[in-house]
Amino acid sequence: MQQIPVIAVVGPTASGKTALAVELARWKQSEIISADSMQVYRQMSIGTARPSPEEQQGVPHHLLGFLDLSETFSVADYVRLARTCILDLHKRGKIPVIVGGTGLYVRSLLENLSFAENDRDSKLREELTEKARIHGEQALVDELSSFDPDSAARIDPHNLPRLIRAIEIYRVTGRTMTQQLADSRKHPSPYHVCMIGLNFSDRQILYQRINQRVDDMLQNGLLEEARGVLAHPSAKTAWQAIGYKEFAPYFAGDVPLEEAVETMKRETRRYAKRQLTWFRRDPAIRWIYPDVCGQENVLPTAMEIVWEMLG
Repeated sequence: MQQIPVIAVVGPTASGKTALAVELARWKQSEIISADSMQVYRQMSIGTARPSPEEQQGVPHHLLGFLDLSETFSVADYVRLARTCILDLHKRGKIPVIVGGTGLYVRSLLENLSFAENDRDSKLREELTEKARIHGEQALVDELSSFDPDSAARIDPHNLPRLIRAIEIYRVTGRTMTQQLADSRKHPSPYHVCMIGLNFSDRQILYQRINQRVDDMLQNGLLEEARGVLAHPSAKTAWQAIGYKEFAPYFAGDVPLEEAVETMKRETRRYAKRQLTWFRRDPAIRWIYPDVCGQENVLPTAMEIVWEMLG
């Protein structure tokens, strides 16, 4: 089977992924497929750093801002829609450019993981969410460890949706997430992937970029957006995204704005560290460090990598 060529640009938040992906898409006269779990929601543009029309530079982008906060969206949903986009672009003679920092989305798509469709229980998810609220996230980690220690060790203990999902799979199907992942890899990937990672050898440069991005978001209206998102009847989605829940104490009058902003910056830096931990496990990623090679050399370096791997 001839594999479909795909370019993927990954890395931590604020590393410059979008700008590089746009330039690569323009070079290849192609289109971009987002791999961000929160940029899919219409109401969450500023806080998720969803690329503006100006930043998109006329390059068509897929899977951005097409859902309402009331709608759920899983990794299985993402893989299904992204596969359709890839096939469409391939039929039109274009090399898709995947860009995003949601590592689970990227891996699940490019490794061709399959997902069961009958392992959902909304009532159970509500019960587990309430358990975490009362007893803390560690209670779910302990429960998961009792039957799936591998998943408990692999999942970020602060990633409540993933903890709940792992428990839900076992409670509904009797099979662990680890077993399901092993089964999902039985089919080889149909993609020939060139994966490029962006990072900075000096971590402080990345942190400065994150802090500046938060300041820019505030100037662009983040507070107004966050107030509206948190007031939405389905605001539980926003509680999974950095950039919204951090302002809830400020809106309630419990903390000053400066403290809420610093909390957002700190949580975003921590998120960037988790992203790097995830992506560094993938030996296929070819890393580019703008602070080492020079920002002006990032695109030429990426183009060389693409040419070497895909021609």
